[in-house]
Formats: sequence, structure tokens, C-alpha cells
Amino acid sequence: MAIPKLPLDSIIHGDSIAELDKLPAESVDLVFADPPYNLQLQQELWRPNRTKVDAVNDAWDQFDDLATYDEFTCAWLTACRRVLKPTGALWVIGSYHNIYRVGTILQDLGYWILNDILWVKTNPMPNFRGVRFTNAHETLLWVQKEKGAPYTFNHHAMKALNGEKQMRSDWVIPICNGSERLKVNGEKAHSTQKPEALLYRVLQSTTNPGDVVLDPFFGSGTTGAVAKRLHRHWIGIEREKEYVELAKKRIGAIEAGNFEEETYVTPDPRKQPRVPFGKLLESGLVVPGQKLYLGEKGRDTATVLADGAIKVNKTRGSIHQVAKQILDTPANGWDVWFYQEKGKRKRRSINALREQYREEFLA
Repeated sequence: MAIPKLPLDSIIHGDSIAELDKLPAESVDLVFADPPYNLQLQQELWRPNRTKVDAVNDAWDQFDDLATYDEFTCAWLTACRRVLKPTGALWVIGSYHNIYRVGTILQDLGYWILNDILWVKTNPMPNFRGVRFTNAHETLLWVQKEKGAPYTFNHHAMKALNGEKQMRSDWVIPICNGSERLKVNGEKAHSTQKPEALLYRVLQSTTNPGDVVLDPFFGSGTTGAVAKRLHRHWIGIEREKEYVELAKKRIGAIEAGNFEEETYVTPDPRKQPRVPFGKLLESGLVVPGQKLYLGEKGRDTATVLADGAIKVNKTRGSIHQVAKQILDTPANGWDVWFYQEKGKRKRRSINALREQYREEFLA
């Protein structure tokens, strides 16, 4: 029996569960799912000025009861699990109406939760009746297929995106509005269109260029649009014909830049060749007797010894051991020790010498 090929960078018009069953097993790196929320709206919503709220009342979001919704959720999550690679992961977004049920089913099926993320909306829709708190966030669950398997997380890319601070699990992003909001005849083309900024973080953090991203509820095509910009392959499955045409037009208008690794891949220091401090001595980038400074403006100094150790008073050891002893906390010596070049006032991190060694001797 021939193995079906992946329909890369295309939209499949059809039912998500049926179409997922046609894809080859263990072929997808990441799934991003924005399934129906089953909002269970019982009546129309009106603002205080008697204008009608454009709420989510589409037929695709309506289910007979919670048991029916659970059955649907279990079916599509099972189908996604089959097509995910062993190292694959899945994101699913939802509101309080459905995310707890989805989370339970995820765990029952063997997925392992890595994080829950709060999408905090800067401009949420108010609760016009004033009977509850304004719903100002949605929840994303990031899970891996197999507990303990390797998975993609571009930690340093997220730090760079966040001003060199570790990215937190609360993402403050406005809802899709303005020029980004797709409209047809002046009306919203899709009631739950997600902002591209949200998908940018998802794909930048948990995929690499060339990876295959599957969205089984493609809607207006936000996943495909962002994937194309970031040079990821994408596959969308969408039941509603009008959304298929909308997404095709949207993604077709995007011109992705030429791929250059330096542009789209953030270096990960953990994947760089290991360089012991002693290598800097052997190469002449550091010399015995040279002074190192603890911090860019610190007063503590250490002497470099010929065997690659350093010494502060009677304390002798590696750049890491001595830093830990002085600071009384675990420390990465490459980050805390600095040196001073002749004729220059500003100190430089010894990590710069490690990078110079890699470029000159390991390239």
C-alpha cells in the first residue's frame, strides 16, 4: 500500500477528523488547533446603547450537549496524535467554556502538558450586562505527544523577542483588529480570527524552518500566513468553503523573504561546540598571570593560572567554581568574568573570547 504524500503548503477542504485520517502517520512536527469553543450561547447579546454584539453564534460552534462535544474533542485529538512525530507537540487554544474539558481529554489520551499560556487581551469585549467579570484572556495548552521525548523549544529566540528577558507564560497581545481583521462586505469574515502576533510566538518558539505545522481548524488561515512568513511548511484543514477561499487569497498575497539561516534561526549556545577555558590559554587568547574581573565593573579580581584554573586569594578552581565560591550561588563563569584589553577602558566578557576561539579554530 502506497504511503500518502503530505499536501504541504495547501488547504484541504473537508472535515478535520476524516481528512486527518488520510494523512501519513508520524509526519507532522507541530499541530496548532483552534477548535470550536462550544460557547453555549442561549440568547442574543446587546450593548447598553441597544446595538447588537457580533458574538460567536456560528453553526460550527454548536453541539447538542457536553457529551457530544467531548466525543468530538477526543476524536480530533486522537487523529492528531496519530499524525504527530514521536518528537511532535500540539497547541490548543480555548476559553473557560471548553479548555478544561480539552485538557482532561489530552491527559487521558497520553499527551504530556509542557505549559499553559494565558493570552491576556489588551482590548477584550466588555461584559455588557455587568453580571460577571470581563473575559480578558484565553488559555493555550502546549503539550508533547510522548512524555520525556525531545521537543523543540527555542528559548533564546523567545528571550531575544522579549528584550533579552525570559518569556513568561502570560502573553499580552491585543485581539485581532484594525487592518489585520479580515472583512467581507464590511462585516467580520471570521468571528474568531486570531492575531498573527499570537501565532508568531507559537511558531517561533516551538518550530524550526522547514518543519511541518498542521492546523485542523484552519479558519481564516492565520497559522498558514505566519508559517509562510517564517519559512515553515503548513497544512490547513477547513470544513467551510468560504473560509477556504478566504485563507487561500490571504496566504497567496504573502511574499516570504528569501531564506537565510542567519535571518530565521536564533543561535542556541547550548548547541555550540564545547570550549574549555584552557583552550583559550593554549591558543594564546588568554595568558598565564592575566587578571580577570568579577563583573563588568566589579572590584574582585582573579589570576589566570597556566593549567586553566583561576585563583582569588587562597581560592583556586575553574572559572565556574571560583565564581560560585565568591557569589555564594551557582554561576556560569563565562557570563561573570571579564577581561580588559590594553588601551581600552571598557571590559569585555570572556565569553567573547570563547566565540572568537570558535570562529578561528572550530569554523
